[in-house]
Amino acid sequence: MFQTITLPLWLFGLIVFFAAVTFASHFLFPSVRWFFRRRAEKVVARLNARLEKPIEPFKLARRYDMIQRLVYDPQVAEAINDHARRNGVPENVAFERARRHAREIVPSFSATLYFTVGARLAKWLSQSLYHVRVGRFERELYDGIDAQATVVFVMNHRSNMDYVLVTHLVSQTSALSYAVGEWARIWPLSGLIRMMGAYFIRRRSRGDLYRRVLARYVQLATRGGVTQAVFPEGGLSLTGGLGQPRLGILSYIAATYDPNARDIVFVPVGLNYDRVLEDQILLDAGKAGNRRFRPPLLPAAGRVLRHLGQRITGRFRKFGTATVSFGAPLSLREMADPTDIPALAETLMQRIAEVVPLLPVPLVAHALLAGAGSRAEVRAHVDAVTAGLKEGGAVLPRRSSQAVVSDGIDILTRRGLVTAGADGTLTMAGNRADVLEYYARSIAHHLPADLRRVDDCRDAADIKLQK
Repeated sequence: MFQTITLPLWLFGLIVFFAAVTFASHFLFPSVRWFFRRRAEKVVARLNARLEKPIEPFKLARRYDMIQRLVYDPQVAEAINDHARRNGVPENVAFERARRHAREIVPSFSATLYFTVGARLAKWLSQSLYHVRVGRFERELYDGIDAQATVVFVMNHRSNMDYVLVTHLVSQTSALSYAVGEWARIWPLSGLIRMMGAYFIRRRSRGDLYRRVLARYVQLATRGGVTQAVFPEGGLSLTGGLGQPRLGILSYIAATYDPNARDIVFVPVGLNYDRVLEDQILLDAGKAGNRRFRPPLLPAAGRVLRHLGQRITGRFRKFGTATVSFGAPLSLREMADPTDIPALAETLMQRIAEVVPLLPVPLVAHALLAGAGSRAEVRAHVDAVTAGLKEGGAVLPRRSSQAVVSDGIDILTRRGLVTAGADGTLTMAGNRADVLEYYARSIAHHLPADLRRVDDCRDAADIKLQK
């Protein structure tokens, strides 16, 4: 029993290694996990004390537990059986496919990362690039929302900055769970986004099983009271204007509605920018008819380096204004038929359209396309447009029309989209007119029918330029 045994050094090292792994997995790791879990619980308790809508327990569940709950859900189990039967594969193969879908979709929310890193980074990035404004926010409407209701922010999708901007403005009240597309699945960005509470959606469905797993996750989150942010258009606007709503996510959310249980309240959000960072990329994608677009790496890297150089030398000027407006909330209890998803989508898009802000660049761009050729003519056009919209409750700039026109022309001139003459004349860059149209379309739905179509305004501008 106490005899000396001689072992090769490699075997002794292997024994020590496995002993260390066993000790760590049985004693050290559980203690470390317990320590960090306690710290996380204290952080969440402090956050919930100041948040208007506390973080729901569903959002705080461990990712592994949530994946298990999702794949063993009765509705997902039924989808697995249907998939196996239709495709002639064993149920265990279908089950593993469903598990892969669940791992791809389910986030791993970290309250610490969201509020200490994400919210601060969103604030810095938003305020360093834009003059951030809240166009409309009627506090009494939001104070009247049932504290137990599931709140879903529905918004138009202009830019990937939408995620950042809304996170910054809403972080004082709640933690949002976004539905994000394939662009965010790039490592290491995907892990960070998951920890921010976002869940991934493949815009091009991978089959009925995928859709049913996704639908069930969204339904479980909605029933759990998770505050969500959804883009009804389903993707970034390639034209600058509002698109038609897609019914998928809205139908998943509304399917959980029970008049005797938790209410679901949709909050319309309208966003607009004086400059969308991806405007040319989106326009090119629209012309090509392909939504699978990626920014060209070398030009993008060049822009980033140029931007950093401007910041270091103090020459950087903000990209203008970014404004967010909040419309009147819509409770499913107010709907005559909560199962009528097309009617729900139409109502939400109307409320979003009502609060899309009118900003300097879109207003000036529309004036130029309508034929204005000088600062005086642009200002007259802007005055006429805003005067007609003021009584209708549109979200207008709070500055004088002179300041609005000056800001809009200054931004467009810096970008080389417009040339300003010494005598006050303005000339559009002929090869960049599509960019002006892109910004003008963002407010076209606010205008009278005879001014609504940007193409009509462009035709008028062409006639004026020919003269």
